[in-house]
Amino acid sequence: MQGADGLSNGTIAARVNRLPITRLHSKIILLLSLIFLFELGDLNTFGYAAPALVKYWHLTVGTVGMVVSASFLGMFVGALIGGWFADLVGRRRALFWSTVFYSLFSLVNAFTTSAAGLEVVRFVTGIGMEAMTVSGLTYVSEMFPKDVRGRYQSLILGIGLLGIPIMAWFARLVVPTGPDGWRWVFVLGAAGLIVAILILSHLPESPRWLEIKGRVEQAERILKGLETQIESHIGRALPEPKDLEPVTMSEKVPISELFSREFRKRTIVLSVVWILAILGFYGFTAWVPTLLVEHGYTVVKSLTFSSIISIGAVPGALLAWPITDRFGRKESLLVITIIIAVCVILYGMMFSEVTVLVFGFLSAMLLQTMTALLYTYTPEIFPTRIRSIGAGFTNGLGRLANVAGGLLVAGIYTHFGYLSVFIYVAVAFLLEGILISAFGVRTAKRALEKIAS
Repeated sequence: MQGADGLSNGTIAARVNRLPITRLHSKIILLLSLIFLFELGDLNTFGYAAPALVKYWHLTVGTVGMVVSASFLGMFVGALIGGWFADLVGRRRALFWSTVFYSLFSLVNAFTTSAAGLEVVRFVTGIGMEAMTVSGLTYVSEMFPKDVRGRYQSLILGIGLLGIPIMAWFARLVVPTGPDGWRWVFVLGAAGLIVAILILSHLPESPRWLEIKGRVEQAERILKGLETQIESHIGRALPEPKDLEPVTMSEKVPISELFSREFRKRTIVLSVVWILAILGFYGFTAWVPTLLVEHGYTVVKSLTFSSIISIGAVPGALLAWPITDRFGRKESLLVITIIIAVCVILYGMMFSEVTVLVFGFLSAMLLQTMTALLYTYTPEIFPTRIRSIGAGFTNGLGRLANVAGGLLVAGIYTHFGYLSVFIYVAVAFLLEGILISAFGVRTAKRALEKIAS
C-alpha cells in the first residue's frame, strides 16, 4: 500500500469515490445534521438573548459588541486547535470531543451573572463550536464520493440550520417572560451532548485519514465492510476503482505546508475570502435584533421579525444542492454574493415593515447558500495531511477578524447611522465574490488529492 517514495498507492480514496450512497452515509447525514443543528442554534443564542440583556442589564451596543467579539476570538482559537487536533487524532474523535466541549459550556452560559462573565464563557464556548465545525466539514468532504460531496454538504447544513429558526422561535417564547427568560436559550444549546454519544457508536473514522497515518488495515476493514454490504444489496460486484489518488504518508501535522510554495496562494486567498465572508455574515445576522430595537422597534417585535427572517436559512442552504456540483463552488459564489449585496442594502433602507421582512428573509436565505458553498470549498483545496488545519486556519482568520467586526459595526452605527452598517456588509460580500472568482481553484466533481496537487 506504500511505495518507497512515501506515497500510498491511491486505492483508498478511489474506492470511496466509487461507492453509491449507503446506510453509513445516511447515518453521517443524520448525526452531523443534528450536531450542526445544536451548534448553529448555539452560535446564534447571544444574538437572540442580547435584546433582553440590553433591557434588563442595561448593556450598551458597545458592550454587546464586546461579548460578540469574545465569542469570535474563541472561534479563532477553536478553528486552529480543532483543525490541528482533527489532523492529529482523527476526524471522529475530534468531532466527539469538540461537541462535548461546546455543549457543556453552552450550559455554563445560562448561569452567568455579568457582562464580563458572558465575555469569558462565550469565548470558551466559541472554541468548542468552531473546532466542531472544522472537524465536521473535513469529515463530510472525505466520506462522500467526489461527484456528490457538495450536495450532501448542503443537505447536512440545511437540516442543521433548522437550529436557527428553532432557537429564534424558542427565544421568542422564553426571552420576553422576564429578566431570566434568556437563560433558557443557552440551556437548549447544550442538547448537543446527546448527539456526541452517538458519534462514537455509529460513525467510523475517515479511511482517508487512516491511510495517511499508515493505519491501512483499519481503513481496509471499514471500506471492505461497506463494499460487502453494498454488493450484497445490489447483487453484483462493484466496479474496479479508477482515478487513483496517491497521498503522502504523514504521522505528524505539517502545518508549515500551508505556507509552502505549493499552497501559500490558496491559503492567503481563502483566508481573505473567509475574513470578508464572516465580517459580512455576522455584520448582518448577529446585529439584526439589536439594531431593530435601537431603531425604535420593541423587543417583542424585533424578535418576531428576526424569527421570521431566520426561516430563510434552511431553504437557503438547500438551494446550494442543485447548483454546487453542477456549476461549481467559485462560480456560484460570485453570483450569490452579488445578489446578497443588493438585498442587504434594500433591507437597510427600511421602506416599510414588509420590505424589512422580504429583503431580510432573502438576505438570510442567500447567506446560507453562500455558507454551504464555502463550507464545501474550504476543505477541498488542501491535501488530506493538512486538510483540517488548512480549513481551520483560513476559517479561523475570518473568525478572528470578527473580533474587531463587532466593534466595527457598533462604531459604524454610532457615527454614520443605520443604513451605513448595511452598505459596509454589502461591500464585504462583493469583494468576497470577486476574489474567489478571480483567484480560486475549481473543485466540483474533482478528486480531492488531484485538487491539492
